[in-house]
Amino acid sequence: MTTFVEIRPRELKRSLYELDGISRTTIEAHYRLYQGYVAKRNEILARLDDVDLDDANQVYSDLRALKVDLTFAVGGIKNHEIYFEHLGGDGGDPDGAFRALVERDFGSAARWRADLKASGMAGRGWAWAAFDWDEGRLFNYVGDAQNTFPVWNATPLVALDVYEHAYFLDYQTDRSAYIEAFFRNLDWTVVNASMRSYRVPVA
Repeated sequence: MTTFVEIRPRELKRSLYELDGISRTTIEAHYRLYQGYVAKRNEILARLDDVDLDDANQVYSDLRALKVDLTFAVGGIKNHEIYFEHLGGDGGDPDGAFRALVERDFGSAARWRADLKASGMAGRGWAWAAFDWDEGRLFNYVGDAQNTFPVWNATPLVALDVYEHAYFLDYQTDRSAYIEAFFRNLDWTVVNASMRSYRVPVA
């Protein structure tokens, strides 16, 4: 038997209920989805305590099913916590250390933004701007599912949710318009704080 600690959903900032182009109704529905990921993470870990390790099998086993679904639940938690945390700002072009990183690795803020938007249009679930510690630079990655992470040893700094639940109530199938709204609401203070926390180098 292993020991795990149940976690609770993080509270939403009040500013997320007053976004430009992303409705309160969408945010509330989106937050309930995130709460569901937290609940499933806790449920799966509790069930893993009692699973028969000797029955593990790559075709089908309780252990395999639970472990795969755990990655999906945990991915949903981590991705949404980044997503919600860095919304609620004034948008516009990046500033501070993140701007310096973008300009160094993409040539300009406009080129980085165009690339992230295109990545979001190409992805089935997520697009991330993540710092690759092995290459020492920023990349925009595409992810098709909650548990399709960019690469090992990369730290997501911007997480763009492009699953339909993030925009369908407001934009129906117009994902492009939603991504523009996403950019209008980014809080660069949060992104720069993440860079400082992770000690992402710029020079």
